[in-house]
Amino acid sequence: MSIQSGTRSPSAGMLTRRPLKGATLLAAAVALGLASWAGPATADSDTPSLEEMWQVIQNQQAEIDSLKDQNAQLREKVATPAPAPAPVAEAAPAPQGNGSGTRIDVYGAAMLDMGYQFNQNDPDWFDVVRPTKLPSYANEFGDDGEFFAGVRQSRLGVKSFTPTSLGELKTIFEFELFGVGADAGQTTFRLRHAWGELGQFGAGQTWSTFMDIDVFPNSIEYWGPNAMVFYRNIQARWTPWSDGDSRFAMSLERPGASGDGGKFADRVELEGIAGDFELPDLSGHFRWAQDWGHVQVAGMLRKIKWNDLNDNQFDLSGDKIGWGVNLSGNYRIGPHVLRGSVVYGEGIQNYMNDATIDIGVVENFDDPVRPIYGDTIPMLGVVAFLDLNWSDEWTSTIGYSILDMDLTDGQSPSSFEKGQYALTNILYHPTPNVFYGVELQWAQRDNFSDGFSSDDVRLQFSAKYNFGQSFGGN
Repeated sequence: MSIQSGTRSPSAGMLTRRPLKGATLLAAAVALGLASWAGPATADSDTPSLEEMWQVIQNQQAEIDSLKDQNAQLREKVATPAPAPAPVAEAAPAPQGNGSGTRIDVYGAAMLDMGYQFNQNDPDWFDVVRPTKLPSYANEFGDDGEFFAGVRQSRLGVKSFTPTSLGELKTIFEFELFGVGADAGQTTFRLRHAWGELGQFGAGQTWSTFMDIDVFPNSIEYWGPNAMVFYRNIQARWTPWSDGDSRFAMSLERPGASGDGGKFADRVELEGIAGDFELPDLSGHFRWAQDWGHVQVAGMLRKIKWNDLNDNQFDLSGDKIGWGVNLSGNYRIGPHVLRGSVVYGEGIQNYMNDATIDIGVVENFDDPVRPIYGDTIPMLGVVAFLDLNWSDEWTSTIGYSILDMDLTDGQSPSSFEKGQYALTNILYHPTPNVFYGVELQWAQRDNFSDGFSSDDVRLQFSAKYNFGQSFGGN
């Protein structure tokens, strides 16, 4: 009998699941002994000798020991489970936002503005209506009447939307061709937005938290209502609560303000006055949006400081607190939209769409050290416009805006104090991405105390061609 052949028999498979017990092992040994003894007896009728029987017993003992060893090994295999197969290494997850995870929107517009100005204004602002840029005295900018044309409203932008474990990462990078400052009147690239936002936090340059961009009407004149808060500022913003278009947001914004010497602007004692902005502007708003529209309340608080760097007998240094409140909203009347805002404050003029200085000069001749000093200028702005959506192809807008400032007594008689702005238009949209329109515009400027005022009337035609394409995304 061969033990090895038995381990490959079907019963050997059972051994791997049910090890041999002691009685079974003894019975197997006896059976093996009898079989071994009976085998030779049948082959030879002679009675085996004692030596032969002893050899048989020794052979059986060896087989019994071998069975015991095999049984012990089987017990160990059953008691110790086979080691689990090595885990298959998982592929590292692809970084969020790569490939189709990020959506990129490229968009922009090519726009023509062309028209006729019946009166006059500052030629650096030939294609917009700004009451502050109207003449401060008769014929300051030459004869009345001017044809104008430009493409400075054209713009290009890129937005991205990237899913991350912390929510959607949003960015915007946008330029236009409308030069201002040293580039006023030029067709040059100008940064509008450079902004990133993830979860509750955002940073970069975008609309100030103090403003409400939804007040801007559906007009074709670029600059827009003079009395609305309109400022793209560098800021860090926190939005702890949002629900759809409703939200509460706060931001720390880049400070800045302006002032002039008024009647004393030509005095050398004022040449060494320099701004000193130690703290950021603090702004915030609460916006409540519903199906009918929205209401937004915004606030602004800032410190405006200036130093007298001159080495003389005067000390004209000072600081003031600027503040403002802006109430704005939209109201839907069927397909039409009523837009409006009321803003009041002191020393917040640089946040307005068209205002002048934040700090004015106050006469203080009784003080030999401070014969004049600076103070914040109070102001009130009101905007009311109605966008009329007659159909998918035809729309109109009509509205009015007024900004009134309460200048200090040290300002020049010809200083700007009040501005008014109004327009009406009709626009044709042959497709959703194109419109052609004509608009009638009016503005008026009132000086501080010399009784002079000037106005302007314009007729403008514009054509705008929007484009956009999305790439990526899931």
